[in-house]
Amino acid sequence: MNRVITALLIFALCLGLCACTFRSAAPAVDKDLEVNVMVLNGTTGFGMAKLISDSEAGSAALRYNFSVETDASNVTAALISGTCDIAALPTNAAATVYNKTEGGVELLALNTGGVLYLVINSQALAVDSLEDLEGMTVYVPAQNPTFLFQALCDAAGVDVTIDNTYAQPADLRTALAAGEVDAAVLPEPMVTIACSANADLTPALDLTAQWDQVYPEGSLVQGCVVARTQFVQDHPAETEAFLDEYGASIAYLEDAPEDAAQLIEQTGVFTSAAVAAKAIPNCDVCFITGQEMRDAMGQFLDILFSIAPQSIGGAVPGEDFYYTG
Repeated sequence: MNRVITALLIFALCLGLCACTFRSAAPAVDKDLEVNVMVLNGTTGFGMAKLISDSEAGSAALRYNFSVETDASNVTAALISGTCDIAALPTNAAATVYNKTEGGVELLALNTGGVLYLVINSQALAVDSLEDLEGMTVYVPAQNPTFLFQALCDAAGVDVTIDNTYAQPADLRTALAAGEVDAAVLPEPMVTIACSANADLTPALDLTAQWDQVYPEGSLVQGCVVARTQFVQDHPAETEAFLDEYGASIAYLEDAPEDAAQLIEQTGVFTSAAVAAKAIPNCDVCFITGQEMRDAMGQFLDILFSIAPQSIGGAVPGEDFYYTG
């Protein structure tokens, strides 16, 4: 009888181990599936450089087709048309695409926190706080930077004229470096480029620090990666494989910024490895998923909606916006 009981126990244990092994085995990915990925040049795309390099070398888990864009509207149009499967883009643009497609994209991860700085010509101005900007004209790129800077000025009770003459960050950077404007809001790495070109320029205010004084700390999230909802539903294993590789790519940037900077230039994510290396410490690159992603993005979108509903497509996305795996 004891032998029978022992045998049954061993049999049950084996079944349990087999079941655990079966549950833990990840489904195989389709290596023949072409996954179209778009990234923006600059900070939002920095974390993708290692993965792009691995893909070009043939060592990536998936068959990626990467393209680097300079205009976010090209990325959003591709997501809407379905010619892009996965994209790294500004957070407000991701929410706008969700609304335009009625849930056609899902947020996979946050990849960039706050990267905006107020840069001034120190020979012309002295600015230690937002209050020092009272009555001034500050040049700000269009869309997200304008919404965020306006929110900070309103919260501080400061009357500032926001000028969008230079709608693109690169154009504003050039004007600032040339001395055509004295105060501007710029993201990294444009801050590094401008200050390197003109010794009179200095970052006067870190707008992320200013934001954290007014809104929940950590709620300023400016970059993310999304995927088409249909792609996620049709290819769950490939979606997970991408997230694993993308997370490793961002970790490489954090662990080896000098080497990553070389890849950033080689892959066309940015034009200068030297500038990228200098800017990386101030770029607030991150890899946030799951509930932490949901909490930070939810807070940010609620704030943006209260400031300018049109900035996120007129509505706060529903829970189906957030990828849960």
